[in-house]
Amino acid sequence: MNHQAPPSSDAAPSSAPPSSDAAPSSALPSSDAAFLADFHFVATIGATDNNGVDRQALTPEDKQTRDWMRGWATDKGFEVRVDAIGNMFACLEFVPDAPYVLIGSHLDSQPLGGRFDGAYGVIAALFAALRVKEELAESGLKPTFNLAVVNWFNEEGGRFAPSIMGSSVYAGLFDLDEMLAVTDLGGTTVAEALNAIGYAGTDTPPEAITYAEIHIEQGRILEREATDIGVVEASWYTQKLDIDVLGEQSHTGATAMADRHDALVAAAKVVLAVAEVVDEFEEEALVSSVGQHVVEPNSPIVVPRRVHMVADLRSSDPAIVQAARDSLKTQIAEIARSHDITINVEDFDIRDKRHFPTESVELAEKAVANEGLSIRRLETMAGHDSVAMNHRVPAVMMFVPSVDGVSHCEREFTTDEDMIRGVRVLTSVAGELVRGELADVRDGAVWVGSSVAEARA
Repeated sequence: MNHQAPPSSDAAPSSAPPSSDAAPSSALPSSDAAFLADFHFVATIGATDNNGVDRQALTPEDKQTRDWMRGWATDKGFEVRVDAIGNMFACLEFVPDAPYVLIGSHLDSQPLGGRFDGAYGVIAALFAALRVKEELAESGLKPTFNLAVVNWFNEEGGRFAPSIMGSSVYAGLFDLDEMLAVTDLGGTTVAEALNAIGYAGTDTPPEAITYAEIHIEQGRILEREATDIGVVEASWYTQKLDIDVLGEQSHTGATAMADRHDALVAAAKVVLAVAEVVDEFEEEALVSSVGQHVVEPNSPIVVPRRVHMVADLRSSDPAIVQAARDSLKTQIAEIARSHDITINVEDFDIRDKRHFPTESVELAEKAVANEGLSIRRLETMAGHDSVAMNHRVPAVMMFVPSVDGVSHCEREFTTDEDMIRGVRVLTSVAGELVRGELADVRDGAVWVGSSVAEARA
């Protein structure tokens, strides 16, 4: 694959920007050209100066993308539902009273994020669902299940923590009322923000039987190996540490250095410890970061009294994460003693390593092979809605390549050609799922998510 740098400017709303390594839009099948035009139009909503987007959950920009999806789906004959946590479902009913195959991703972004992460998966799913509908009409075949495209609420977790919120509520992993009460840094609750943009839903969401998602890789394995599609066979073990560094506020000029209890100085050493703990293990066995800081009182003439931060630890091997966590707690305790301050460390947002069903992986591989594309299996280091859904229904997760392996930044890029390939593979997978594939790869009867049960109560 001949990956090139992204174009220097965003597209005009009426057409796609020049393709990177795909054929000109005039030479593409009309459905592919329409997909690219819609994808690049959505990228103008919340667009940043450097080709990224800023559409954090439940902001005005998020509302605009939600409104776009609602309009697109309604115009194409989908029934749009919004549940109590703000998940959007564009539903196609083929078989009355039958459960639904769900396909999709999320439309929210990180601050100054990329235009591909999440949005690609939703728009690809809309076009895949439309193609499945058309194929069923042309063939006359009767499907087993219905089909719905989902835009999951707050996958990113940039404004409201934890991430992967909407799909986790749907899957019964998070409590609905607890998530509605979560606040952003300004004190606004999820419930208030949903109401503010008009997406506090009351609809009963469709009952899932299976789930499929396509996403950009956010790493460089596929690009490095010149492979078209990755099929995810497992997710990495993840855990976060909630770290509260408590010092004492004092005057930056008048307080003697020996009398200070500077929370930020101690916090800086904690950040370095988090970064350096990876060196205790084999290369690339562990990733770690501190992605968020809140400094109080954040005044230029006051020694900080408090720093709140969140550390993130991930590995394919849960034992490595546990060992890193234990090492950090020991180091943090020593930092607290040496600075004569208090540092509280709490475990939260622990996500087990999850294996996708073998049958799901093989189904995706068959779809890729039928398209004549190259494929490899891999694990996902990042969290995705598919991982939450895989707790409750058989899920399929597929990746298309990311140029330079970067994501959650404006430089994030995937070529038009790779996106089109992904839509075709997702269409094939969705078609197999609505005809009944993977329905028996589960425990018990058709699962009904907690938000469904509460809506019916």
